[in-house]
Amino acid sequence: MSRFSRIALVFMLALGGAGVARAEPAYPSKPITIVVPFGPGGIADITARTFGQALSTALKQPVVIDNRPSAGSIIGSAAVAKAAPDGYTLLLLSNGNAVSTGLFKKLPYDPVKDFAPIATLGYFDLALFVDAGSKFKSAREVLEFAKAHPGKLSIATIAVGSTQNLAAELFKTQAGIDALIVPYNGTPALQTALRGHQVDVAFEILGPMISQVGPQGPLSALAVTSDKRFAGLPDVPTLQESGLPNYGVASWNALAAPAGTPKDVIAKLNAAVNEAAKSPDLQRKTQALGVRAQGSTPEQLDQLLKSEIRRWGEVIARAKIAPQ
Repeated sequence: MSRFSRIALVFMLALGGAGVARAEPAYPSKPITIVVPFGPGGIADITARTFGQALSTALKQPVVIDNRPSAGSIIGSAAVAKAAPDGYTLLLLSNGNAVSTGLFKKLPYDPVKDFAPIATLGYFDLALFVDAGSKFKSAREVLEFAKAHPGKLSIATIAVGSTQNLAAELFKTQAGIDALIVPYNGTPALQTALRGHQVDVAFEILGPMISQVGPQGPLSALAVTSDKRFAGLPDVPTLQESGLPNYGVASWNALAAPAGTPKDVIAKLNAAVNEAAKSPDLQRKTQALGVRAQGSTPEQLDQLLKSEIRRWGEVIARAKIAPQ
């Protein structure tokens, strides 16, 4: 056999072998798991399940929610950071991850380097609440009272280091007031204290409070904390409109994958999230929770996470909250 014939034979055998090799199945080819580092039934969990249903329809694969609650979202986040970067294990990322960077001396993962951002899912407002019978009828009146009576205003929040608690600390700083922040172990205890006039005002997420706000409700919302009014409470102004022009706080949820996940997989997930966020049906469902559904690019989520880490780190330092 000539040298040319041998080369041709080798080439043909190589082609035949390539034809036998099986192509990798298109993503996704099996169920996707979203690890939620919070307990079932909360805003984060319900938001993840609502988007999960939409993603399941768009991607034609089941989306499973795996709840792994822990302080600072650490357990669930660590599990995803160590997972295979194949797009089948995702993390419900949140501003809780940004806050944890300042609250803990050391984390078992790097919240920026160990995750590949996919997209934001939505933002949920906090609000400044009072009992419906309170003497305060606006956020401006609260600010005026606090400035005229240093140390007399009491502000309820949930646990020290929570977004609500840090939002109250930021309120004090930006308003230049001396006020007492009183942390409670959960929303029910906070509501009881507010309705019992044990505290003057409270900072809390809209979701668990909104059903009690209204003409006949026991609570009133004086202002929302983000930079725009909440569509479900169009008559409630923002704190920016109420005398704090630079104040803006919104909690948020997003999706991220382990670092190293292929870019085409991230792109497919990003497109599915953004399409779901535009759905009128999904927007109605999330608005009932006090959530504004809103997608993003991976780059926008990356910048959001980095800016929130810086911002809350500064608030934690000013509040003299010692890292654990």
